[in-house]
Amino acid sequence: MNEYLTNILSLCYNQYISNIVWITKIMPINDFTLHPLNWQPNPATLTRPRYLSLAAQLAHDIYSGVLPPGTCLPPQRELADYLDINFTTVTRAYDICRERGLVYGVIGRGTFVASMPGKTDKENSNILDLGAVQGFPELGENVLIETARDILNRDYTRQLFSYSERNGTMRHRSAGALWISRLGAKIQPDQTVVFPGVHSALITIMLAFFDIGDSLAVDEFTYGNLIDAARFAHIKLVPIKGDLEGMLPESLKEASQHNKIKGVFLMPTCANPTTVTMSKKRKDELTKIINENELLVLEDDATLIPNDSGTFFERLPNQTFHLTGATRFLAAGLRVTFVASPKQYLKKLLHAHHRLTIKASALDTEIMSELILSGRAEKLIVQKIQCAKKMNTIFNKIFPEERRIAKDIPFFRTITLPSARRNGPEIEQELLNNGVIVCHSCRFAARKNPTQAFLRVSLSSLASKIELKSALNTIKKWLG
Repeated sequence: MNEYLTNILSLCYNQYISNIVWITKIMPINDFTLHPLNWQPNPATLTRPRYLSLAAQLAHDIYSGVLPPGTCLPPQRELADYLDINFTTVTRAYDICRERGLVYGVIGRGTFVASMPGKTDKENSNILDLGAVQGFPELGENVLIETARDILNRDYTRQLFSYSERNGTMRHRSAGALWISRLGAKIQPDQTVVFPGVHSALITIMLAFFDIGDSLAVDEFTYGNLIDAARFAHIKLVPIKGDLEGMLPESLKEASQHNKIKGVFLMPTCANPTTVTMSKKRKDELTKIINENELLVLEDDATLIPNDSGTFFERLPNQTFHLTGATRFLAAGLRVTFVASPKQYLKKLLHAHHRLTIKASALDTEIMSELILSGRAEKLIVQKIQCAKKMNTIFNKIFPEERRIAKDIPFFRTITLPSARRNGPEIEQELLNNGVIVCHSCRFAARKNPTQAFLRVSLSSLASKIELKSALNTIKKWLG
């Protein structure tokens, strides 16, 4: 009986081996001839550690053009099977190239070759970025680092990593009140609310004080992210005509008579993106219209140098939310904005703030507060203004026709475009193809099909005057 079972098992084993041999003859392991992969690295060239070797091959084929931008790379398991290596080896290789900006992943679709491989690496990039207004980030970075280190060594630092003091500590609110007061809007610390950035503050104010269907008056070209935020909150934006001194009072009055306008968003100093600055007279004229129509004011004032024109918060303290815009020029990565609130709205604003953002980063706010209270912030602003003056001189020489009336020192400028030019995204892409990143006015248009078109270019993002000259001359040449 045992011999019989042995013979049966032997026959089964021999048949199994025969089947394996037959299958390998007609369908060799790792044979992708019938369904080839769009990237087939040579397995024989892989060295140890294999994930590094594979990542190097992938980088080489991307840079050499073998894998053009947009190529969908083989699924990791299929590539592992083709190379007869472990799945995690391919995963690690893809991750390395993703960190270097060579590829990117889309959930559910796969991994693709980046459109500008490696351009996320600043050292390897030839693109000159005039898109983001960053306020000379390299200037004063050592001061910021020293301030942060000093704070982290203090005995109370651990308190900054908790949920306590959701409204901000008294020190933080005092620093905010001091920073706002330097512009003329005298407030008390208990009127100051700390937000993680201007954008967060604007969204909170709109959701807290505007109902669905309410309207907010804005300039024809306004802060781009406000447009998206208003759409999200189902608040209608009503573009108001303006001139070289900002929003026209008579246009705001007329619009208020025909629309359910509940408030107005104003950027009195160097408005983004137009760089328009209001005179004292224009502020007084607008104040009269705003008061007559009982409008709320969202005042985003980016004043760097205190002036005698005053703020809307001073003129209308019971109707105005004053947002400090100068902190963004100190260090954009420190997400801190101080908001002066009318006393009767403070409780509601804090309630909305807690529900939407819980609180601002206590560590960021402590760093910003230390900069303000120590006087370092004021010194940094002075240094950055001096740099901005030099960059504006370069801009004025290359584009003398784009002169400004206002005497403040902007960190960005505008370049007028002929009306016959193609649409905004096409123009941005053309200039990107020429090595320069810009922002077209379509990003900031509150009105559909605006008659005016321009480029907003940052003067405070590039590290050197040579780079700025190169970028501006490229735009000048492109304009013809």
